[in-house]
Amino acid sequence: MLVERGMWAMNVEVVGEAYAIASNYLRRTGTIPDGYATNEQLLTIIVQMFRRGETNRIKLANKAIAEFEAAQLVI
Repeated sequence: MLVERGMWAMNVEVVGEAYAIASNYLRRTGTIPDGYATNEQLLTIIVQMFRRGETNRIKLANKAIAEFEAAQLVI
């Protein structure tokens, strides 16, 4: 499904699947707490990468995990 946000058309399935993969991994490793709430920081990372042209859900998830974990080390 494509959803138009402003001038961008976003493939919700790709972003949603990438988020599910990344958040599942981060929850299992204890990086983010268990729960049903969406982690906005992780979602923002994935959406930004999608807008830059990455459309492979596995690559999106892996890159988002690396970027999210790196940001957590800085904090």
